[in-house]
Amino acid sequence: MDVAASRLWTAPLEPGDPAPWFNAATPTNANFHFSTIAGRYVLLGFLPAPGPEREAAFAAFGGHRQRCDDVRLTAFLVLRDAPSIAKARNQVPGLRWFFDPDDRISRLYGALDADGTARPYWLLLDPMLRTLLAAPMADSAAFFAKVAALPDPEQHAGVEMFAPVAIVPRVFDPDLCRRLIGVYDAQGGAPSGVMRTQDGKTIGVLDDFKRRRDATVEDEALRREVFARLRRALFPEVERVFQWRPTHVERYIVARYDAEEGGYFRPHRDNETTGTVHRRFAVSINLNAEDFEGGDLRFPEFGQRTYRPPTGGAVVFCCSLQHEATPVTRGRRYAYLPFLYDAAGAEVREANRGTIVNPGYDYGEASPP
Repeated sequence: MDVAASRLWTAPLEPGDPAPWFNAATPTNANFHFSTIAGRYVLLGFLPAPGPEREAAFAAFGGHRQRCDDVRLTAFLVLRDAPSIAKARNQVPGLRWFFDPDDRISRLYGALDADGTARPYWLLLDPMLRTLLAAPMADSAAFFAKVAALPDPEQHAGVEMFAPVAIVPRVFDPDLCRRLIGVYDAQGGAPSGVMRTQDGKTIGVLDDFKRRRDATVEDEALRREVFARLRRALFPEVERVFQWRPTHVERYIVARYDAEEGGYFRPHRDNETTGTVHRRFAVSINLNAEDFEGGDLRFPEFGQRTYRPPTGGAVVFCCSLQHEATPVTRGRRYAYLPFLYDAAGAEVREANRGTIVNPGYDYGEASPP
């Protein structure tokens, strides 16, 4: 595309437009979730076919490669042709590749027309994965000059950001907190897995994405007590704040993040598989907030601020928000971690029950009788 043509170019996405989410292969992951890269500026490059235009694009990017540190800025370049895909290797930090042999991503982002005409361009996203800048590759110099002038990700909105969460104190009383901790200490915890999609199934797996141990509350009387307390002290606040009424609770577990193990949970979302899509809101109730350091919640799309409910208090947030549990640096954090959903979600949960393999916790009846 020459300079004159670039002046007539129309960006497929305008500032403020959400970037479409997708899963795609990379050199190291056959099913990488695009949504996981929120929390920093993200540069996408929809590259031309091999030749002088691509070489010019690489040269323009290379002049700013040092800015891609995976903290402030990360870059993913999109490859469509088989020879380039076969040779591509990630260059960490900051430069990675999305493979697009079927043109799915390119069409999704308007980099390939219905008639097969390629429209290579640069796209810069903010930490919320919303469009900041877009430019044809003929305008690379001006585009990267704007990238160089960006403020720190924390200041991308021009004001301080707050995650759309609710902190609700006094959900559990101190006695109930102690008894739930006692359940964990009596049983001991098992390593806690994560839910992933493999071959159309939702599978609980153990890997280094999370370091936590969980104990399931087996006592039916205690489960009923917990549910009654949630329904009385938490559900009304969820309805008031979020204009949605929960009716069902998934899982009765006490979790422990231990400083001796460096307990943490890396950034993730809680409803991205068929076995978890019914979940509406996540709840994190600290059982001993005074006894540990670190171990707070962070929502990278909304900055580096952390959130920490008091003992017996809850943080409530939508399951579609990216979040992480920061490492516990001293002591042991005990927490009660249910998910909330409603009757419509219960139908979805039941319909998808057959897709669950080895969930890693009690996936039985969601609410006590």
